[in-house]
Amino acid sequence: MATKKRVDSWVVTDDFWQRVEPLIPVRERATEKVYLRKPGAGRPPKPARQVFEAIVYVLRTGCQWKALPKERFGSASAVHKRFLEWEKAGFFEAIWKAGLAEYDQMQGIAWRWQSIDGAMFKAPLAQEAVGRNPTDRGKKRGSKRHLLVDGRGVPLSIIVTGANEHDVTQIEAVLESIVVKRKAPPLRRNNHLCADAGYRGKKAMTVILTHGYIAHVVDRSKDAEEQRRDPEKKARRWVVEVCHSWFNRFRKLLVRYEKLERSFLALNHLAAAIIAYRKVPLCVNIIYG
Repeated sequence: MATKKRVDSWVVTDDFWQRVEPLIPVRERATEKVYLRKPGAGRPPKPARQVFEAIVYVLRTGCQWKALPKERFGSASAVHKRFLEWEKAGFFEAIWKAGLAEYDQMQGIAWRWQSIDGAMFKAPLAQEAVGRNPTDRGKKRGSKRHLLVDGRGVPLSIIVTGANEHDVTQIEAVLESIVVKRKAPPLRRNNHLCADAGYRGKKAMTVILTHGYIAHVVDRSKDAEEQRRDPEKKARRWVVEVCHSWFNRFRKLLVRYEKLERSFLALNHLAAAIIAYRKVPLCVNIIYG
């Protein structure tokens, strides 16, 4: 019996590309700029799919932009230039929103039990949204990803700050950055927010209640102890930590080498889109790896 051929995680399938292609920004000539060449002259731009595949390759493998295989993707600088153009046009956030929309349509966003948490990582070259890592005696430069996820761990909000920014100071920014709108739940008991002890405090509680949540702020040790006492009890907050581990599978995000905040955030948006699409219940797996 023939075994099914494995497809590498950085491959963009036809089904995935069909969802991405309509969102590709249209390149327009700036009206205020004086061009030396006539329209259509010079070297034609790279095909959009080739550029997108190169970006996914960098995100998945963690290679440097200039280390992109030239025989497959051509000029790395041209790819990176298009990446920045697409980021400026909001392309990567648009893919994330599209993935959440399809996930919501096919599965339904699990709004009832949401979870929030931050995770630190090294950022040796970062010039923005970077700070001293408090867990390493302030020696290392680092950044922090703050996530809000639904009950299945699908990311609904992402912000990036310096590693020295405490979780509790960013809770309002995270809740204000949810990229999809939710209809107001008919009952307040349908809107819970789970967090660890880092979100304790009067100010954080005020923010949580103002946004209409029922707060579940529990120390991690107590959470683990309750889980040991009652293995049948369904974990709620742990899904956000699982989501952080999903982001770490994208090797470009494991250690931040992007200098600019907007570049790094765009890569996070693309990773969030892939995570959302992987949760869409389809007969064909459009995302591999």
